[in-house]
Amino acid sequence: MLLDIDLASQEPIFKQIRSQIVSAIATGELSPGDPLPSVRSLAGDLGVNMHTVNKAYAVLRDEGYVVMRGRSGAVIADTARSMSSALAQERRDVISSELSRLALEFRAQGGTREEFLALASTEASSVFSTIKEGDSK
Repeated sequence: MLLDIDLASQEPIFKQIRSQIVSAIATGELSPGDPLPSVRSLAGDLGVNMHTVNKAYAVLRDEGYVVMRGRSGAVIADTARSMSSALAQERRDVISSELSRLALEFRAQGGTREEFLALASTEASSVFSTIKEGDSK
């Protein structure tokens, strides 16, 4: 897994790390049980502060994507089995809220409902077509 950090981006580095790891999980590049690099190792590879990587891993843990195993480090969680229904619902609520925010922004820019749904459908098709063969995600 290669992470590409944009130091000029407005998005905080810990969020960039988090988003790219979630993307790797979604596409099957990372699977349940796969280890993540140590905080120190990833920080060194990316040239960022260890606290930045630690914060990204903590967010991933809190969202249920990663399990911390003490000295063994962080591993990708089996969200289908380990995520509680309450946490799964909480994550869906966050995603729903984000979709609402995006729809409002799109509408404020003059977009129509039909245009938004077409764009969302195209993006969803693109994302779900990247899942590896035989993967039921």
